[in-house]
Amino acid sequence: MAERPRPRGRVRSAVGAVLRAVLRRWPVLRRLWPTTVRARATVGASAVVAVALALASFALLGLLEANLLRNAENDARRQAENVAQLAATGRLGRVRPPVRGIDFVQVVGADGRILFASPNLAGVPAFPPPAPGVPGTRFHTWRVRPIDGEYRQRVVQVVTQTPDGMAIVYAGASLRDVDAADDTTTAALVIGLPLLLATVALVTWRVTGHALRPVEEIRAEVAGISDRDLHRRVPVPDTHDEVARLAETMNATLDRLEASGIRQRQFIADASHELRSPITVLRTQLEVALAVRDPELWPELIGGALEDIERLQHLTADLLLLARIDAAQPVVTAPLDLTALVREVVEGRLGDRVPVRLGLEAGVEVTAGALWLGRIVTNLVDNAQRYAAGRVDVTLRTTKGAGPGTAVLEVVDDGPGIPVADRERIFERFTRLDDSRSRDHGGAGLGLAIARDLSTHHGGTLTAEEGPGDGARDRAGDHPGGGARLVLRLPTTPRP
Repeated sequence: MAERPRPRGRVRSAVGAVLRAVLRRWPVLRRLWPTTVRARATVGASAVVAVALALASFALLGLLEANLLRNAENDARRQAENVAQLAATGRLGRVRPPVRGIDFVQVVGADGRILFASPNLAGVPAFPPPAPGVPGTRFHTWRVRPIDGEYRQRVVQVVTQTPDGMAIVYAGASLRDVDAADDTTTAALVIGLPLLLATVALVTWRVTGHALRPVEEIRAEVAGISDRDLHRRVPVPDTHDEVARLAETMNATLDRLEASGIRQRQFIADASHELRSPITVLRTQLEVALAVRDPELWPELIGGALEDIERLQHLTADLLLLARIDAAQPVVTAPLDLTALVREVVEGRLGDRVPVRLGLEAGVEVTAGALWLGRIVTNLVDNAQRYAAGRVDVTLRTTKGAGPGTAVLEVVDDGPGIPVADRERIFERFTRLDDSRSRDHGGAGLGLAIARDLSTHHGGTLTAEEGPGDGARDRAGDHPGGGARLVLRLPTTPRP
């Protein structure tokens, strides 16, 4: 079952789709859209900060105005309630002048007649009565335009009962401080927000540039590296961050490329050397055959030439196979009976100098390519027979572990053996030990290298391990007679 996309991924996809749609709808925006990481980071950070500051500014202005309005309303309500208490007892004549912050007070009777008004309301008509059906003593607030001066007032009305009937007390608090605070805060935000936004953009631009400077140095260094100077490396910043890890990964990649180039050049040089020898011998034999007029010598000369031609064919086939392996061409694999394959390869060898004894466990199954796996077995047996004194043993068994089982194929001979120091070197290409340098033994030092590469290609290993006579040889202190043991390990096919 496919994994459902995460909400964050869906949001990013939706944002990306909206941006693409906007850019298609207005192509001019595509030209204005920043193209560098540094510019995009700066624009993105500035946009996010601008939106956040705008929301914070509106919230600040709203909270400030609401708080100041509430304070003004509380002052007006207290003044109105005090006057209402005096009106309820018929003592409107004792109303004191409005306290600080209260602009005016007006008491209006039920018939619309002004019962009391502060001096600054002289000539001002009565305020409108409350809505019908408002029982008891209530107060209500609303805004009116300035009655006196240039500032607004917050008007509070309180309905009360007087000895002469119902009366309405109006008290107006000045919004001078509210308007001044709003104007001051708005001016500060209008001036400060652009400066803050510009500071954020500048800091983001500088910080992003400083962070991306090592990336530009890495890019410039990589751009200057050609196939002839793979020894160069990119600088690694001393920051221990993602950029430093990128530089280390780039240097590791360059190490692999350099090693691959060195290996390729060495391979070409070794192949040229190996091809030159048989070609030179072949040319010499043909020149001798052309110069010699005795027909009785021609069969011998032509036979030697055919042997060199056969050697050239084998060497060319090995080189082509190595080229395919290096190209990492995919292998068509299938469940394969390794026991039957080993038996078929060994029994199909006719006229071998040294017989091969088999000890095979039945039903060992691996997943591999039959042609290439057969080539591994052939190369191992060829190598053993080339140096064996009189016996070659091929055994196959399986081992069980915590995970899948392992098929273990051992090829053992009673030849001179392999010194411990050379047990890894024999798998290098064109490597031949002292006992195998003559043409009589044949081979170009590619058989074990091909077997090792094919084993790795199938997820297995091929190693040279202690021979059957190594312990006795070490005790005797001599080199020959230890025998060689080559071990191939492949994962077995899991059984259902």
